[in-house]
Amino acid sequence: MVNLLGPEADTAAPRNLLFLGGTGVISAAAAQRAVVLGHRVTILNRGQSGKPVPDGAEVLHADIRDREAVRSVLAGLEFDAVADFITFTPDQARANVEQFRGRTGQYVFISTASAYQKPPNRLPILESTPLKNPFWQYSRDKIACEDVLFGAYRSDDFPVTVVRPSHTYDRTRVGLLGGWTDIHRMRTGQPVMVHGDGTSLWTVTHARDFAKAFVGLLGRPQAVGESYTITSDEYLPWDQIYGLFARAAGVSEPELVHIASETIAAHSAGYSPHLGPGLLGDRAHSVVFDNSKIKALVPGYTATIAFADGTREIVNWYDSHPELQSVDHEFMALSDRLIRWARSAG
Repeated sequence: MVNLLGPEADTAAPRNLLFLGGTGVISAAAAQRAVVLGHRVTILNRGQSGKPVPDGAEVLHADIRDREAVRSVLAGLEFDAVADFITFTPDQARANVEQFRGRTGQYVFISTASAYQKPPNRLPILESTPLKNPFWQYSRDKIACEDVLFGAYRSDDFPVTVVRPSHTYDRTRVGLLGGWTDIHRMRTGQPVMVHGDGTSLWTVTHARDFAKAFVGLLGRPQAVGESYTITSDEYLPWDQIYGLFARAAGVSEPELVHIASETIAAHSAGYSPHLGPGLLGDRAHSVVFDNSKIKALVPGYTATIAFADGTREIVNWYDSHPELQSVDHEFMALSDRLIRWARSAG
């Protein structure tokens, strides 16, 4: 077994890293940074979709749910750290404990900041904030995964580290309720619905910023058995988030219509079974995070990409890829219906 617990563990040295997934918004940025820093990066995925693999990374193809296939492609390999971006249920977590026990010095599980208590009793949110989300099954499943992994750490030293990101984006992700459809509505002079009264605070983090902290904790023995929040320190009210997207899209004064989150959730079940739980279980609540713990582990970490710059990057990218400017007509109809209702009720 690779040992990161002895004094020989030099966190500045190149690491042998395995990324499970590696082609999502967060994982692709982390893999790219790891390669740039000179780490040896192996990416294990099905090879079916996602972002391009960075030059210099080795790619192995297998379905992580197929235990025999994974065992075959990883035969004889050991890693300083395994970064797991694609485990979502406790059964999957238990399978990975068995799969990677004795094969890695650190197993980093990407959980979610939506696992923290909703609504939070206090801000800022710390790693010690209770994990409890009665609104969203996704979050409860991630909490259950953490329970499995920390249980394995306590019982037989399985070397888990848990990371909890919040809203992390890159140029491909429009972080509005309707995604690109809301940009389309702004540009065509149509009103856009905003959940709540638009004043709740939201933390947004660019994937490149997240990657700086995330790669910095890989291979650090003091991180084993610990959990870390990784976000930026920038938090904005939702009205301002919509306003920044509007300005990036060339719209000076978007028409924002405020609608209660509970109302949107109640009327969106037929459109999307995930929109309501994700709204009530995350976006509807103010979230401000204390990043002191990750900053103490990774000296010099700070998020430097302002969301105003991020929105311009997103809109510019979509404008250069008009084929991806997909308008969701069901969301258009939902927006029109709820905005009419809100105006008649007002």
